[in-house]
Amino acid sequence: MNFSAIRHTLEELKDLLNQLSNEDFALPILYLGNSSVGEHTRHIIEMFQCLLNSYESGLLNYDDRKRNILIQTDTNFAIQSIDDIIKSIEIENKSIVLKQLLCKNYTVIETNYFRELLYNLEHCIHHQALIKVAVFQLGDIQLTETFGIAPSTIEYRKQCAQ
Repeated sequence: MNFSAIRHTLEELKDLLNQLSNEDFALPILYLGNSSVGEHTRHIIEMFQCLLNSYESGLLNYDDRKRNILIQTDTNFAIQSIDDIIKSIEIENKSIVLKQLLCKNYTVIETNYFRELLYNLEHCIHHQALIKVAVFQLGDIQLTETFGIAPSTIEYRKQCAQ
């Protein structure tokens, strides 16, 4: 498992948060349907937390997130939460059962920890792409060239440039 890709993506998010005031972090953004950078960040963090918190039991339900308002309003708390995730993700692969509510019925499927980590990575990148659109409204924010771009897209662009 390539844990470095996950760490790198989460570090990019931390770099952004270090540039934002709590006011900008919690500011509703028109282009995000009036959600904030903080709300998208909380969503990213809580998906990873949900996976990590479900590891021991082996039963994962992303719908059971805590939705901690402090994560979406306090950049320092969000950064600490990301650091906690980065410190915790490098564990063995194991089978997991995913339970998801779809159209008023639960669907249960077999998956594994590494597969769900990859899902969370792609999910994180997707939300970072949305966040990227929003931060242009906030002023002078510096993002890496790869912020919010899938690794496969980065590689494809490299091939096209040659």
